[in-house]
Amino acid sequence: MLFDMDGTLVDSEKIWEVGLNELAAHHGRALSAQARRDMIGTNMADSMRILHEDLGLPMTRAAMDGSVVWLEERVKELLGAGVLWRPGAKELLAALKAEGVPLALVTATHRHLVDVALLTIGAGNFDAVVAGDEVDQTKPHPEPYLTAARLVGAEAGNCVAVEDSPNGIRSARAAGCAVLAVPCEIDLDPEGVTLIGSLLDVDIDYLRKLVG
Repeated sequence: MLFDMDGTLVDSEKIWEVGLNELAAHHGRALSAQARRDMIGTNMADSMRILHEDLGLPMTRAAMDGSVVWLEERVKELLGAGVLWRPGAKELLAALKAEGVPLALVTATHRHLVDVALLTIGAGNFDAVVAGDEVDQTKPHPEPYLTAARLVGAEAGNCVAVEDSPNGIRSARAAGCAVLAVPCEIDLDPEGVTLIGSLLDVDIDYLRKLVG
């Protein structure tokens, strides 16, 4: 089982939204709703490009790097206060762990922020963690999910990936995973995936059928 983090296991997209809105205010601007929507599930570089374009800020590497530093420091503070689990996520992880199912966390978030979130989620729940700055190509490229499958000793085609964003779904599908899509902040296209309302709707037997 391969799990995305933000918006899938924990309700941290709202934390990112707070940080992004505060970053915009720091620049004396306001982030549009469309720009925020476009950032969900993207890597940091793409998110900063979207933000700078939306706010009319300089598009230089130095300017965007400065925004990354500011945002990540703020988000780290917010994550450190704890994150809320998405419905059913904690219970499903516990059931899978008890069953001995290999588990990996696959996220576009950088490792130093993932480590803070894992204080709530529990690093011991996972046999492997693949963060956004630990692969050459992040989502929607298949590398993150291919890497995670390899680290847990499985073929990607025998894994279920749980995702809440279009980029994450594209990444998992390109890797050959069966995809369980659980919408959080945005609606998802059901094509090629199994779409559910929340992780409360699934159990281990249900997941086994997705790769059976």
